[in-house]
Amino acid sequence: MTRIISGLAGSLVLTVPDAGTRPTSDRVRESLFGALDAAGLIDNAVVLDLYAGSGALGLESVSRGAASADLVEKSARAAAVAGRNARAVGTAVPGAPIRVHRMSVEAFLRTSTTLFDLVFVDPPYDLADGELHGILELLAARLAPDAVVIVERAARSGAPTLPATLTRTREKTYGDTTLWWVGAHA
Repeated sequence: MTRIISGLAGSLVLTVPDAGTRPTSDRVRESLFGALDAAGLIDNAVVLDLYAGSGALGLESVSRGAASADLVEKSARAAAVAGRNARAVGTAVPGAPIRVHRMSVEAFLRTSTTLFDLVFVDPPYDLADGELHGILELLAARLAPDAVVIVERAARSGAPTLPATLTRTREKTYGDTTLWWVGAHA
């Protein structure tokens, strides 16, 4: 069972797509959001959740005080689930826009004009490092000053190759999952 851990929508149970996604575990999300809260990175943040699946990462952010969230998911089934979850969280957190975009991450990044403060990149584990590098290059142009990007991958995948404009600032491994914190060069 996936749920919103804390905030205005805390304990709300989220629906998870029946196939094709790999939800971030509650344990990993709880640790990640504890660190993001402690660093003051969620309050009023403009959030982007790429490869959103159920939308749990972006929706947790809104529950905890983010200004808005854009959830990008190519799969029609997963995007429909993310939409239902977004409506449920939107009821608990009125006034924080939550938008679900059913399109590829590449298409979204090429057409969006928004600058994001906090971005979650949780691609399928089989996404090649070169493809991830290309996504991060596109994403770099959509980052606000002092933005933080969280890249989630299988620990066995190794660190993502970053474009020259981004720097890895920390990493944390939880079992077979590693989170890399990435920021833009100052």
